[in-house]
Amino acid sequence: MAHDHEVAGIRCGEVLERLSDYVDGELDAAERARVDAHLAGCDWCERFGGAFATTVGRLRGALTSHPIDGAVQERLRAALDDAR
Repeated sequence: MAHDHEVAGIRCGEVLERLSDYVDGELDAAERARVDAHLAGCDWCERFGGAFATTVGRLRGALTSHPIDGAVQERLRAALDDAR
């Protein structure tokens, strides 16, 4: 990663690794505070994280307005689990 600065005791790469969990609200309070502190001091991560959060929000909005068949949901979940 070309941009990997340490801000507030956490590096950009570590923030990116946690970004999905951060957006989903799945980080514990201490970890969320670390990411928040980094985002407050790192313009690059704050811009990227904001764009990521916006994209995820729009996708969720689009998906909730167009329900997906249960069987398709299960295949998607399985594929995502396999990708992890």
